[in-house]
Order: sequence, then structure tokens, then C-alpha cells
Amino acid sequence: MIPKIVFTDIDGVWTDGGMYYTENGDIMKRFSVKDGWGVSLLHALDIPVAILTGENTPIVRQRARKLKIEHCFLGVADKVEKASELCRQSGITLEETAFIGDDLNDLPLLCRCGFSGCVPHTPGYVKDKVDYVTRTQGGFGAFREFAEHLLEKEGLLETAIQKLTSL
Repeated sequence: MIPKIVFTDIDGVWTDGGMYYTENGDIMKRFSVKDGWGVSLLHALDIPVAILTGENTPIVRQRARKLKIEHCFLGVADKVEKASELCRQSGITLEETAFIGDDLNDLPLLCRCGFSGCVPHTPGYVKDKVDYVTRTQGGFGAFREFAEHLLEKEGLLETAIQKLTSL
């Protein structure tokens, strides 16, 4: 199944899950550029990416803007509800999507999307419910690995790579 949208959590997937604070109380997050290439591979095949995160920080919105991620939802308490809403607007079902998360709050959507994934440091009771567990830890290119896996299993990874490198 080629997903029509790929949903992703941020903290613990795109970041190492840590919360870094300056002495002034400013929050910082570390992102890997490798995950940006995962977004580019999906975009090369016109597969949109949607961020669903419980955190409400402008840092995530800035990262989404830089990567041209159109759908960025912050402060999401119910990820199934928000993903279902976007699916309705797009004329698709949750079964036509993929999602990568890493913790208990991601479990309901992981169980309802068409293809699910998580990172290695995910709790076992969540990990047991997903289709794919990345080898890469969150914050070090796990989203890219997930995107590459999605495309590779459909025989589309080489096509996406060629589209990105033939520019």
C-alpha cells in the first residue's frame, strides 16, 4: 500500500525525546537533517507528510516550514481525531495512511492507520502493535528510515531517489 498521507509524531521520533531548557526557560530541540531527506523522498512522489504532536512549541512549526510540510498540528490531544479530520478533508480513509510514533499517546492512531511504525526505544506494549520498528533511534533519522521503508516495500524508493537526484 502506498500511503496517501504519512503522519508523524515529533518528540521521540524526529528528536531524541529530550526536553532541553536554557537558563531563561527557552525550549530547544535537536533535529536530524536526515529526517528532512525522508520528507523530500515522500514529496518527490507527491505523498504529503502531516505532523501530529502533543507539544505546542514554535520550534516544530519552524521545522515544518523549512521542510515545506503543509500539515503541522501542534498541541494535539487526540491524534486519531485530528488524523481522521485531515483524511475526511482529503477524501481518504485512515487505512490509506501511515503513521510513526513512539509512545502511549500514539497507540490509538498506530492501531488504526494502514501501516504503522515506531522507534526502538518505544515501550514494548506499543512496539508489539506496529508493523515496523526502525533500527534508527529517534532524533537520528528514524523518520527517514520509515519513509524509505514505505517506499522500498512498494518498489518506489529508486524512483524517488532518481527524481531527487536528476534535478
